[in-house]
Amino acid sequence: MSKSQQRPWITEKNPEARNSSPGVPVKSEKKKSKKDAPKSLLEKRTASVSRWLHIYLSMVSFAILLFFAVTGLTLNHADWFADQVKTTEIKGKMKVEWLNNPDTAKINKLQIVELLRSEHGIKGALGDFRIEDSEVSLSFKGPGYSSDAFIERETGKYELTETKMGLVAVLNDLHKGRDSGKGWGWVIDVSAVFMTLVSLTGLILILFLKRKRVSGLIVMAIGLLLCYVVYKIFVP
Repeated sequence: MSKSQQRPWITEKNPEARNSSPGVPVKSEKKKSKKDAPKSLLEKRTASVSRWLHIYLSMVSFAILLFFAVTGLTLNHADWFADQVKTTEIKGKMKVEWLNNPDTAKINKLQIVELLRSEHGIKGALGDFRIEDSEVSLSFKGPGYSSDAFIERETGKYELTETKMGLVAVLNDLHKGRDSGKGWGWVIDVSAVFMTLVSLTGLILILFLKRKRVSGLIVMAIGLLLCYVVYKIFVP
């Protein structure tokens, strides 16, 4: 019998084949380069900064994003909470000398407002103060709140109507920034900046994921298209 030939897979140049079965090609142990890894220093830095901003801005703005998401739903269905509205009518009288001065510029507006606040716990900011020949009228506005007072200049008698619309109405007005003051307006502005940055950094990150880039952009385009279609079909 002739001597058996040496297995072609076992050579000094191919030591990995010693532990393999005959006829089975040996897989290389060389690690494949990560397709999703940015190559240039600028790409790496951009991806790193975008990832950092996306994560921490999402965490910082989590509460406010949740707030605007929930109140977006309640605002769209305000009729669900119509039974929370509570209206109170109050009658009273104040000093005539505060009101009957012929020179309307000398009418003591501050004392009138402070009396209504202290006597009846009126809230909200003073929205309007009108002086007419026989009557003075005031309106107070706040989130989910309104109060209107009508005062007779000759007698000092007044009627006050206070309307409290409930907690959900307060949250809805905060969502819209209505009668919420400049401070809350800043909160809305900062929240809008955060949402914009979270969205843009998420878009930047997916551009670095080559395996998910195309599918991600397609899904984004479909979402935009659906919004446009709904707008064209259902919005009058």
